[in-house]
Amino acid sequence: MREIVLDTETTGISPQDGHRLVEIGCLELFNHVATGKVYHTYIDPERDMPEGAFRVHGLSEEFLRGKPKFSEVADEFLEFIGDDPLVIHNASFDMGFINAELKKIGRAPIPMARAIDTLDMARRKFPGSQNNLDALCRRFNVDNSGRTRHGALLDSELLAEVYLELMGGRQPGLVLQADAGGTGAGARRVARESRPVPLPPRLSDEERAAHDAFVATLGEDALWLAVKG
Repeated sequence: MREIVLDTETTGISPQDGHRLVEIGCLELFNHVATGKVYHTYIDPERDMPEGAFRVHGLSEEFLRGKPKFSEVADEFLEFIGDDPLVIHNASFDMGFINAELKKIGRAPIPMARAIDTLDMARRKFPGSQNNLDALCRRFNVDNSGRTRHGALLDSELLAEVYLELMGGRQPGLVLQADAGGTGAGARRVARESRPVPLPPRLSDEERAAHDAFVATLGEDALWLAVKG
């Protein structure tokens, strides 16, 4: 079964107020395993960037100017997601923006029935608790230390881990695979684009040093050294 974990960033909270998409990030799951296939793009919203939104995601009007417009990436985006279920945290927000953009270019909306809303899942499982993405990462010990600002692709990666926990645990393992057997129009890798200011690494200097020290004890023929090289 193929599923797409999806997140967006925007200029504000409502397309009815003239706000637009500025970033889309998606990753592919096949039988609840991440395949390594991703789709990521920045979008020129053709408007200004309010200060409040900039503080959330760090994407400035200057950085986005000259990026492709939604009409220029719509076909590629729709091809990647195919007809498969969309795993989204607070699905009505992201679907509202995506469908507003599709409407602007005369394309059919994506049915809400395709969305698996992890916020609804979390509220049912943990009523009365905080159920935003950061809170769920803390609950499930998902490392979100690199999330100093929102980023659509990073948030999709975190959400994929949270989603598997909400479904009962990561028994299948969120392991990147070269090919998990995904089929269909979207079963291809789409390169991600660099952020204006890179998000900090999720691996600390201490953890990296400890890992390197361990690898050094394995000898010159260690498989890790061959892979790393």
